[in-house]
Amino acid sequence: MKLSTRSQYGVHAMLDLALAYGQGPRSLRLIAERQDVPEQYLEQLIAPLRRAGLVKSARGASGGYELAAPPESMRVGEILRALEGPVKLTDCVNEPDACAKAGVCPSRVLWERLNAAIQDVLDNTTLAELLSSEPIGAEPGNRKISDEVIV
Repeated sequence: MKLSTRSQYGVHAMLDLALAYGQGPRSLRLIAERQDVPEQYLEQLIAPLRRAGLVKSARGASGGYELAAPPESMRVGEILRALEGPVKLTDCVNEPDACAKAGVCPSRVLWERLNAAIQDVLDNTTLAELLSSEPIGAEPGNRKISDEVIV
């Protein structure tokens, strides 16, 4: 299983907004530059996040986007579902009618457990937690979170 670039870039954009939380809107151009993502692609990612109520927009010269809620309450699961729809490993987990063997399939229990574990991690991980955690393989205490850090 591999997350799409849509999910990865979407989470990175949301982390960028989390860094600026409380400082007013941040332009798509700035986020695109900081995340090295084409601005037009970022526009496609921000639209479903706005529709889901995860970001809010402001018009005008100092307009842009900002998180609709504090990073401490913004969960990664919400972000991925807004961008991709339900997280599912196989069709039979969310749609038992998708497979004729769903009722008797011995491996379905495994897929359900894996799906539940993934959902649990995504729904219990906030943007604030990601910003405060050490990257895997980094030296402990060697991460500086500031507006200059590109996540």
